[in-house]
Amino acid sequence: MRYLLIALFAALLFIPFLGAVHLFDWDEINFAEAAREMIVTHNFSQVQIDFRPFWEKPPLFIWMQAGSMMLFGVNDFAARFPNAIVGIITLLSVYAIGKKTADEKLGLWWVLVYAGSWLPHFYFKSGIIDPTFNLFIFLSIYFAYRIAYAEKPLLMAVISGFLLGLAVLTKGPVAILVAILCLVVYWIVNKGRIAIKFSHIGIIALFACFTTLLWFGYEILSHGWWFVNEFVKYQIRLLTTEDAGHGGPFFYHWIVLLAGCFPASIFLFSYFQGKKQSIYNGGSGSSQELKDFKKWMWVLFWVVLILFSIVKTKIVHYSSLCYFPLTFLAAYQVYLLAEGKIRLRRWNLSLLLFIGVILGIAIGLLPLVGFYKEQLIPYIGDKFAVANLQADVPWSIAEAGYGIAYAILVIISGVLLAKKKMKQGLICLFVSTILAIQVTVVHFVPKVEAYSQRAAIEFFESLQGKDVYVKALGYHSYAQHYYSREMPHANKNYYHEEWLLNGQIDKPAYFICRITDADQYRNHPNLEVIGEKNGFVFFKRK
Repeated sequence: MRYLLIALFAALLFIPFLGAVHLFDWDEINFAEAAREMIVTHNFSQVQIDFRPFWEKPPLFIWMQAGSMMLFGVNDFAARFPNAIVGIITLLSVYAIGKKTADEKLGLWWVLVYAGSWLPHFYFKSGIIDPTFNLFIFLSIYFAYRIAYAEKPLLMAVISGFLLGLAVLTKGPVAILVAILCLVVYWIVNKGRIAIKFSHIGIIALFACFTTLLWFGYEILSHGWWFVNEFVKYQIRLLTTEDAGHGGPFFYHWIVLLAGCFPASIFLFSYFQGKKQSIYNGGSGSSQELKDFKKWMWVLFWVVLILFSIVKTKIVHYSSLCYFPLTFLAAYQVYLLAEGKIRLRRWNLSLLLFIGVILGIAIGLLPLVGFYKEQLIPYIGDKFAVANLQADVPWSIAEAGYGIAYAILVIISGVLLAKKKMKQGLICLFVSTILAIQVTVVHFVPKVEAYSQRAAIEFFESLQGKDVYVKALGYHSYAQHYYSREMPHANKNYYHEEWLLNGQIDKPAYFICRITDADQYRNHPNLEVIGEKNGFVFFKRK
């Protein structure tokens, strides 16, 4: 019964309003377009973008999206639906693991902490690969940990290897890198004492290879090594160079996790205090299992955080695998607080209030920026951003109340915690964050999208069903393919921008560019401006 209630709770959080806002360029549209092209071409063995091989990602998540689109149609809801299901499975998994490792209370707290933290919750309402990848690799590491305690350790190794293979098929060999680093670091931290034997490692490797070869092997046999070689080269480049301008300082992900995983992140700091405590109450686990699982979670947390702090490409979701260990370790401390086994230090409480109130103020300021945009525009130096703000988005000052209400609820939570009413304060904190996330997703994200890309998306949507060429000039986008529902073009000169602009085209051609790049195209002899909106300029070939 408890599992059913958690599944219904998760479904209520993650499924409604999935299609309320367009997919965002690049990642969401990229994966959705790959799934759409699988359906169009009936080629499910290779990932394609613009009907050409796309070697940056393996196909598993794309298959999930394609299956969703075959069920619900090609639309934004279908593109995000797989992650909503992954969200339901994730909350069920953390409950089951928490209950198995310690007791039911820890499992329930972990569910609440995971669902009640900003980015961990928000990602299940997206159409990106990472939530699915994170679940597979986390479960792979969990079953590797279970080798030491299960009655059938070989079965645990088989399941771990199978899940690791699924993780590779979801995002690539970085899953193997993370798994190996976790194993090595755990071995070092545990001073060489480890229950995972070489035979277990061999079984994990065997089943991981078997799982990945279901696709990689088929691809090599069917099309040779070219696609796989390009895939591997891209993975290496991603780890060693800044990709697509996504650079950042070493502590980029540290800041992302602190603010993005609020309020769970705050409770990590409660580890920096004296006496160690255990919450083991004679549940289904043991005190040794719990202690060991905590160690594995710390290892996973630091391996992922440090690895992607070193990696040159800095993108928010690269550290999202940290959400599992971070929320578990936070839930563990939350449980201790709720049971009165530790106390929340003043500086912990102060940090919680500071970040929570800042987030509330930021949410409250968003409507004010929209409402007073005319007064703010003279102070903005970016021509494209100024044009974006011209979008007709209705705002009212009253909407700032959402952010103010969240800040007040955080303060109320802090007051309850300060008065030692721990359970009430913690529930108020995480439930208020769940509500704030829902308001943000349903109310604010569509308005932000109206500024950032909606004019471009609507232009592409106006071309659906028309046999035309569509091209973005001066910037990279996948939106023109997905939202125009582009079909394969017989004339392969289409892939050359010079031909589209100046060649003997065989059907109408439409173009879009940002206002900052528009001047060079306004004067082009073969182009005529057919519209402008919110920072985007639309052209048609004469």
